[in-house]
Amino acid sequence: MTVTGCCRVFSFRRLWLDHSLKLSQTFCRKGLSSVSLRPSIWSLHRGTPSLCLHRTAPHTPVAFTRSFAQSESEKTLDEVNSEEAKSAVPLEDVRRLLKLAYPERWKLAAAVGFLSISSAVTMSAPFLLGKVIDTIYSTGSDIETMAASLSSLCLMLTGVFLCGGAANAARVYLMQTSGQQITRSGFFDRNRTGELINRLSADTAVVGRSITDNLSDGFRAVAQAAAGVSMMFYVSPTLASFVLLIVPPVTVLAVVYGRYLRSISKQTQDALAQATQLAEERISNIRTVRAFGKELSEVYSYSQKTDHVLSLAKKEAVYRAGFFGVTGLSGNIMILAVLYKGGLLMASQHMTVGELSSFLMYTFWVGISVAGLSSFYSELMKGFGAGARLWQLLDRTPEHPLNEGLVLDELKLRGRLEFSDVCFAYPTRKEAPIFQNLNLLVPAGSVMAVVGPSGSGKSTLVSLLLRLYDPNTGLITIDGHDIRDLNPYWLRSNIGTVSQEPVLFSCSIRDNIAYGVLDPNAVTTEEIHRVARAANAYDFIQAFPSGFDTVVGEKGVLLSGGQKQRIAIARALLKNPKILLLDEATSALDADNEFLVQEALERLMEGRTVLIIAHRLSTIQNANAVAVLDQQRIVECGQHTELLSNRQGLFRRLMEKQAFLQEAQKRALN
Repeated sequence: MTVTGCCRVFSFRRLWLDHSLKLSQTFCRKGLSSVSLRPSIWSLHRGTPSLCLHRTAPHTPVAFTRSFAQSESEKTLDEVNSEEAKSAVPLEDVRRLLKLAYPERWKLAAAVGFLSISSAVTMSAPFLLGKVIDTIYSTGSDIETMAASLSSLCLMLTGVFLCGGAANAARVYLMQTSGQQITRSGFFDRNRTGELINRLSADTAVVGRSITDNLSDGFRAVAQAAAGVSMMFYVSPTLASFVLLIVPPVTVLAVVYGRYLRSISKQTQDALAQATQLAEERISNIRTVRAFGKELSEVYSYSQKTDHVLSLAKKEAVYRAGFFGVTGLSGNIMILAVLYKGGLLMASQHMTVGELSSFLMYTFWVGISVAGLSSFYSELMKGFGAGARLWQLLDRTPEHPLNEGLVLDELKLRGRLEFSDVCFAYPTRKEAPIFQNLNLLVPAGSVMAVVGPSGSGKSTLVSLLLRLYDPNTGLITIDGHDIRDLNPYWLRSNIGTVSQEPVLFSCSIRDNIAYGVLDPNAVTTEEIHRVARAANAYDFIQAFPSGFDTVVGEKGVLLSGGQKQRIAIARALLKNPKILLLDEATSALDADNEFLVQEALERLMEGRTVLIIAHRLSTIQNANAVAVLDQQRIVECGQHTELLSNRQGLFRRLMEKQAFLQEAQKRALN
């Protein structure tokens, strides 16, 4: 990818995360016009493990249950919009927004108090200034009397304005600090990373503004408008009635505009989340994008997403321009009406010049307040649109809470695993079952290797044991206890995993190893070094200039595959689990790294119940038994020598293919 292309992608992502909707379509598409987008098993009978005949069962309908990773309901955007259209005032959203602000109620109450003071000061100014003008006109040639009256009025006004300024500063400070606290809400869901990032940052910021700064401005506008209208009637009821005839049409326009803005705001936020997700995913996998020469096509794909956001923003801009244009015109007409009618009243001796000046200033402040209310209503509708997206996440309840359920005595935990008549299909692919009546027993303290063709569901066994998903029917037990009754947090803390592509975080090697324990801060340097030596990782770590403080980069990108595996093994050793799950931990390594990792794994497996998802014979040979998974169930199970003796068995055929490939490699080397 060229420097320009990389910068373009990163710039797009940054701009859209900051809500800048002014991207140039020409810039997005520059240079892209030419791109063309194109049978026996281990089972338990009466408490005794034994080899038995493989059980089969006819296919029966499966009652699928929702997993933790699936939401209770998925509404389309049209459905959400149709629901929004039913009510012009989203009272439920108002209630929930205020509930978010409840913990900061005392700060907000104080801010409202200061707001009342500053608004009172602001709205008293026109009346007092009118008195100043009348004083100037009524004193005639008595300069000393006028100077004394004028000085006292100006001093009083100065004191009032100082109080108003201090109150306004206090209001802004309290609202700002409250807003930062309110936006610190956390949630997690199955949604893709980019969408979550957008909801965690952009949407929470919009909601935070709508119930702090914006709410403050709205209260101030309401207070000033109410006070201004009251003073207008106090100064001249006739002129006030004449001027306020323009208010009802503007109010109706504001309601219609607000309903549309709330809908278009939610659509814009959804489209922005999709664009963010695409950018995050492609940038995270930039090596793959470069390897396939997809830089230009990915930039084009992203530009399409941003163009959609831009089109929605343009729709919003058109309606916003029309609305504010009409409200601005209304304000100017109001001022003109005051001058016209007030001039007639002055000519008929029904108003003084000071009263007209006061009324004119009140009209000006009411106009500003109405404009502020328009902006407040607009931002509030945006907050409701962003809030609706947040409620979709917050309202989703997990099928099984993280830290509730049965906790077994760890000293008595043996680690006996059993799958009994397990049927399972992924929630997003219910029509493609992975397991049908699967049965498997792993005795406590034994090593069970699971082999099978690609796509047979071997890694799914690991996901089910970790309870990332629940089986649709059947039972999975640990020491006879259904794992659905166990505390998920406790369950996962007693299971160690080492996968084919271990996940490392962008922090130091020390922190990545210590991640395996409940309290990483309590881990000593000696413990880190001990498990690193046991995992054959100590030497290469010490060879780095920073040693154990070396930062490994995002997902461990600065380390080789074998180095990442050994750090993952050290992490599992430090965790010291009773049950160990190895998901093809050596299948992607060269011979040298495989030897080091295999040696470390043998140390790791000592004294534990181990389930190995394996391909290589070197791994299988160390297992107490081998289970062969095919056609959605276990078709063979026994010691590997026993299974190899069955010439018609699937295990023998799989091993013969592997032996043939290894022999071909040897001949090629010779």
